[in-house]
Amino acid sequence: MSPQPPPALLDAWRAFSASPPLLYRAPGRVNLIGEHTDYNQGLVLPCAISLATWIAAAPRDDDTLRVASLQMEGIVTARLTGLAPQRSWGDGVLGVAAMLARDGERLRGANLLIASEIPLGAGLSSSAALEVGAGFALLALTDRAPGPADRAGRWRLAHAAQAAEHQFVGTRCGIMDPACCVLAQADHALWLDCRSLDTQLVPLPAGIRLALCDTGVRHALASSEYNRRRQECEAAVAALRAVRPALTSLRELTPSEFAEAAERVPEPARRRARHVISENQRVEQAVAALAAEDWPRLRAILAASHRSLREDFEVSSPELDAMVAAAESAPGFLAGRMTGGGFGGATVNFIREGSEEAFAGGVSAAYRRASGREAAIRIVTAADAVGPA
Repeated sequence: MSPQPPPALLDAWRAFSASPPLLYRAPGRVNLIGEHTDYNQGLVLPCAISLATWIAAAPRDDDTLRVASLQMEGIVTARLTGLAPQRSWGDGVLGVAAMLARDGERLRGANLLIASEIPLGAGLSSSAALEVGAGFALLALTDRAPGPADRAGRWRLAHAAQAAEHQFVGTRCGIMDPACCVLAQADHALWLDCRSLDTQLVPLPAGIRLALCDTGVRHALASSEYNRRRQECEAAVAALRAVRPALTSLRELTPSEFAEAAERVPEPARRRARHVISENQRVEQAVAALAAEDWPRLRAILAASHRSLREDFEVSSPELDAMVAAAESAPGFLAGRMTGGGFGGATVNFIREGSEEAFAGGVSAAYRRASGREAAIRIVTAADAVGPA
């Protein structure tokens, strides 16, 4: 069955615009492994998920963007000429419009109404889904939306969404989130080399589900600490140029090469670099484990990733650690770890199909005992990339 937009979206549209809407869907994403490697030109393994941002759109006769959301307060309006950040929730939409126009797209004014199923701050890429979905809708209104086989057009949209995040929202994110949103395929993960931009679809084994276990915790420092971690990785590269003058990113080092020169890197940049370099290796190991359906091996790889994120990159939290422990003892659990930028948010878990209810009950009870908090558990499947609804 094709996914359907939330009924509230169409109900709200009637009060928002007199024109009939066109509907578009942009998926969230969960990163299976490869955390904080994308902006270090490394390897990642995300997949799009069956939670999405829905956009109802209609063209206008002027050059005004009028944007509203069922989840956020206020209507954002702006002229297509002279787009600039407004320091509001709509800056991602304005930013992707500005970046597409910068790239030569002749956009037209539009009414956009947004409804998102993706929880904010859970590390499931609600921002990229918003930017990619809005960009796709704006392109579609001029018959310029890239089709499934138009890789060049889809990459242009991904880069425009990333630039919007950098220049309008203020987060120096990597390319992984928008790339997954534009290139993903149902029932597959997306292996992505963030240096070459090579991709490979990785089939997910039959008989499994993905369980996203939300801690319910959102830390205000997440955005600033994300940018700080990026700066620390850049500092590590700068220090390592004393022995590798041509070095441009941590991606270029193997774990053994880094170990030989690690003493040249001051803390905490040394630990940040160690995580990134070892995580790239774990991505390749995880792809092999998935192909072999070697669940004990994948469990060990994802556990090592979480441990590295907690100890070397220092982006986990007590709640995330408690959620990982709760999942490990729940029925049907196969492998899992924290996912996303960290400092709160969610964990991702591979579980056996048919165990969804027992898994959710076990995790909820264990997390409540450990943290005193309630978990929000969502069972999802790997979904297709952005497109018409």
